[in-house]
Amino acid sequence: MSLPVHAQREGGSDRGPSSPFHPVDINHPTHIALVEPDTAFWGLVARDRLDETLAGGPLLETWRAKAADFAREMDMLRFHLKPSAVYFNATERCNLNCSYCYIPSDMRRGGTQMDRDRLLAALETLHGYFRGHMPADRLPQVIFHGAEPMLARDAIFAGIEAFKDRFRFGVQTNATLLDEEAIAFLTGHGVGIGLSLDGPTARIADRTRQRWNGDGVFDHVVRAIERLDGYPGFNVICTMTEENLPHLTQLVDFFHEKRVPACMLNVTRCTQPGARGLKGDDKAVSDAFLAALERTHTLYRETGRKLVVANFANILIAILAPTARRLMCDISPCGGGRSFFALAPDGALFPCSEFIGLDTFVGGNLFTDRIDDVLESAPFRKVIDRKVEDIEGCDVCPIRHFCGSPCPAEAHEMNGGMHRKGAFCAFYEEQVRYAMRLIADGRHQDFLWDGWDEGTEVACAIGA
Repeated sequence: MSLPVHAQREGGSDRGPSSPFHPVDINHPTHIALVEPDTAFWGLVARDRLDETLAGGPLLETWRAKAADFAREMDMLRFHLKPSAVYFNATERCNLNCSYCYIPSDMRRGGTQMDRDRLLAALETLHGYFRGHMPADRLPQVIFHGAEPMLARDAIFAGIEAFKDRFRFGVQTNATLLDEEAIAFLTGHGVGIGLSLDGPTARIADRTRQRWNGDGVFDHVVRAIERLDGYPGFNVICTMTEENLPHLTQLVDFFHEKRVPACMLNVTRCTQPGARGLKGDDKAVSDAFLAALERTHTLYRETGRKLVVANFANILIAILAPTARRLMCDISPCGGGRSFFALAPDGALFPCSEFIGLDTFVGGNLFTDRIDDVLESAPFRKVIDRKVEDIEGCDVCPIRHFCGSPCPAEAHEMNGGMHRKGAFCAFYEEQVRYAMRLIADGRHQDFLWDGWDEGTEVACAIGA
């Protein structure tokens, strides 16, 4: 795996007549970014020598020497992956009625749910598929997702026990059903645990995450966080909405105090209409998000303990080492149908859980169709074939391979087509600018997991 150039040479203003690089103003006092969009090759150069750098020299020579290698890596990442994970939705039901949920409310009230035998049969079929193309020493991943997976707890725990040596397991839960027995089972089996919490107090968090009767669940989530203290395999997801944006830095303080090892501060996915009224505008989301990131840095410097914001760390890694990124939303085509797919309780297969409830995106059924055939079905190809080169605006954007114009389900349902942008374009641009400012200032490692770069190599480091 190669790291793109980090060149701190110096430079001026306009792109040279034969230069492949696009200047990107990152709002840094001394440096500007140069990006070659097709290969995601980049450099940071001093503003007062930009013209000189664009005209030629080590940066251009290095790009020419490495361009073919980088192009091959990006092509492999974008077009030649095979799935290694599945979002396993064992139930459509949920005991909460969160206002921004992407699953339609009628499904969450009384939808389909797998029993134990059906779930075990599904895992057996999935195991056969993954073993057909994955190395024997690499385990595929199954993430029990929702609606609320713990409503199918007995079946899921039976599956984890039966297949503990054949999959890596994770569960994303609202935490209301995580009692001590459940936590002991999950942690004892090394299961990754994701919780959800949208605010540092019940007054804020319960605005968007409620039971069907309107009661909040803040206290349940906090108890689960406290029970998981010291377990490295858990994280907490916050969905950023208009309701909690003013409180994100306070939420970071709360997570850090509770010793949460990693969190995600996710934008609202606008696939369903209910989410769109809560999304917040790009500037408000950007300002709150970057302030929260800065707060994680301050806390790290004060205490020596990191709170990694995983979705931002993924953007940083997308810049530093594009093929090492861990989350596949921020690449085009996205990971849906390529690096993962989603399974519904009735066996229906979707490119991603975000499409559950959208019947036109069913590619087939796990119990009746070959997975390889499903991956080539028209609904899957509609997602897999979505790429930034075909999206107006993204096609000329120099940071298109750091962002990926997510999310296809959102773009399709909110903006009327697969080859439209999703929401939060300006927010993603600002994330990249901020990430590059951190790199220019040498602060970026403070926002990443320790050891994130194991297995990578530096391709070049001109003046770094």
